Amino acid sequence: MNENSPYSFQERSHIELRADTYTLPSPEMRKAMYNAEVGNDGFREDPTVNKLEEQCAELFNKESAVFVSSGIMGNFLSILSHCERGDQIIIGDQSHIYTNELGGYASLGGVYPAVIKNETNGTLDINSIIDELDPYEGSDEDIHLAQTKLIALENTHNSCGGKAIDNNYFSKVKSIALKKKIPIHLDGARIFNACIALESSPSELTKHMDSVQFCLSKGLGAPVGSLVLGSENFTEKVRKWRKTIGGTTRQAGILAAAGIVGLKYYEESIKRDHDLAKYLEQKLSQINNVSVEPVQTNLVFFSINVNNPLEISIKLKEKGINGGNANNRWRFVPHYGLSKKDIDYVAKTMNELINNI
Repeated sequence: MNENSPYSFQERSHIELRADTYTLPSPEMRKAMYNAEVGNDGFREDPTVNKLEEQCAELFNKESAVFVSSGIMGNFLSILSHCERGDQIIIGDQSHIYTNELGGYASLGGVYPAVIKNETNGTLDINSIIDELDPYEGSDEDIHLAQTKLIALENTHNSCGGKAIDNNYFSKVKSIALKKKIPIHLDGARIFNACIALESSPSELTKHMDSVQFCLSKGLGAPVGSLVLGSENFTEKVRKWRKTIGGTTRQAGILAAAGIVGLKYYEESIKRDHDLAKYLEQKLSQINNVSVEPVQTNLVFFSINVNNPLEISIKLKEKGINGGNANNRWRFVPHYGLSKKDIDYVAKTMNELINNI
C-alpha cells in the first residue's frame, strides 16, 4: 500500500485478532478529527456529520442517512422505526441482532421475534419466510397472531462464516415482502466486505433493502459510529428514536471525520483484509488438528481438535496474541493493523502449542 494511505501499519504491543473493531485511528484520521468543523448535531448543525450522512446516502442511493454511535444502536432504532409494540419481525437464529444485541427490540421496544433457522450460507429459507408470514391460509387478519412488520437480514453474515450474500437471493425475498407490503432491514455491519467479495457497489447490493445499517469501525478503521439509511420518512423516525434513548450528540463531527476518511479508502483496505484472511486460511490449514472453514471475506473460522482449547488461548495471549476462546470453534479477523509477518508468527506459535499440548 502507498505510504500516504491511512492504513499504514501501526506498531502495537500485541497481535490483535479478536475483531476488525480493534483497529486504531490512522494518522490521517486523527488529523481529520483534530481539524473537524463541528456544530450541534442535535439540530443538524454539524457540517462534518452532515457531509458524512450526505456522502453515505449518495453511496447507497438512499434518500437519507443518520449517524449513530454503534451498529447495535442502528439496528435497534431501525426496528423501532419500522415496528410498533406487539409487532413481529422475522429474523435468523444465527443473526447478530438475535444472538448478540441483548434483545433490546423485545425488552425495550415490545417487538416479538419470529426466529427462522439460518442456512449455512447465512440466508433464510424462502419457504420458511413464506410460512412465517402466512402460517394459516388467509391469516393476515387473524386477531390471535402478531402481525409481521419487518424482515431482518444480515450481509456479510458473521456467525455463518462471513458469507457474502448476493442479489439473486435478496430479489426473491423482496418479491415476497412486496406482496405482503413488509419492509426489509439489512444489518450490513460488514456490507463493504460483501461488496468487495461480490464485486458489487453498496447501492447495487442494497437496492432491495428499505433500510440499511453499516459500521464505520468494521474494516474501515474508524473508532466510533454507524450509519442508518433509508427513506426521508424512515430516517426522521430514526432521529426521533435516537433522541428518545439519549443517542443524540453535539459536536459529533470529531467522530464523523474519521468515517469520511475510512470511506475514502474502503476498497483498498478491505481488499487487503481479504487477502490477509486467505493467507491466514492457508497457514492455519497446514497445522495438524486444525480444520479451517472456507474463507470468503475477512472472517476466518476454524476448529481446534484438542481437549482443552482454553489452554491454547491462554498460552497464545502469553505470547502476545489475542484471539482465542474456550470453545472449539474460533474466529480470527485480520485487519489493517496486521501484516503477513504477524500471520506467520501466529501460525508458527499455534503449531508449536498444539503439537506440544
